Amino acid sequence: MSDCVLITGFEPFAGEAVNPSWEVARALDGRRIAGHRLVARQLPCSFAGALVALDQALHGLPTPPRLVLALGLAGNRSAVSIERIAINVIDARIADNAGAQPVDEPVVLGGPAAYFSRLPIKAIAAGLQQAGLPAEISQTAGTFVCNQVFYGLLHRLQLMPALRGGFIHLPPLPEQAARHPGSRSLALDEQVRAIALAVTIALRQTQDLRVQAGAID
Repeated sequence: MSDCVLITGFEPFAGEAVNPSWEVARALDGRRIAGHRLVARQLPCSFAGALVALDQALHGLPTPPRLVLALGLAGNRSAVSIERIAINVIDARIADNAGAQPVDEPVVLGGPAAYFSRLPIKAIAAGLQQAGLPAEISQTAGTFVCNQVFYGLLHRLQLMPALRGGFIHLPPLPEQAARHPGSRSLALDEQVRAIALAVTIALRQTQDLRVQAGAID
């Protein structure tokens, strides 16, 4: 069995100087949780390059990972958002870092309309909240590169039934607060703590909690 957990984060985009998803991923790179070594890989914020980089990350490890956790920035969020569903749509309200702005295109031509996360999303949300961290279950990952990677990851996992994975959106860092006045920022050390705990819960919890989402948000 693999002892590796793959964590991906994105490069900065849309004029941001940093992206918390990559800052968190690289802060966790090399750490061991429950006997598993965390490996971080950066993805480009481009529709043409993100899934290519994801494939390189998935297949460039000595052994297949036990778990894949993809991270992204959601500047309008005020909590760590564990995503439930990825949809087969790309509809970019802004251009990606390569200047592409596709409209109403599929992530995978002929693919299913949607996939559900393979993470214990309610258990993760509850665990983070119990640890005093702002967390919520999100019903949409948007239609930008984050959703493309989320859907692309789950599409690939159809051929890897033993591998679990999903996507978590992170709120902005304090130094990004001025660019996102409608959200509440979260310090990097707290974001790192949240994702480390999410990995811990995902590794130990194979079945999700059977509770209403409203009971834990």
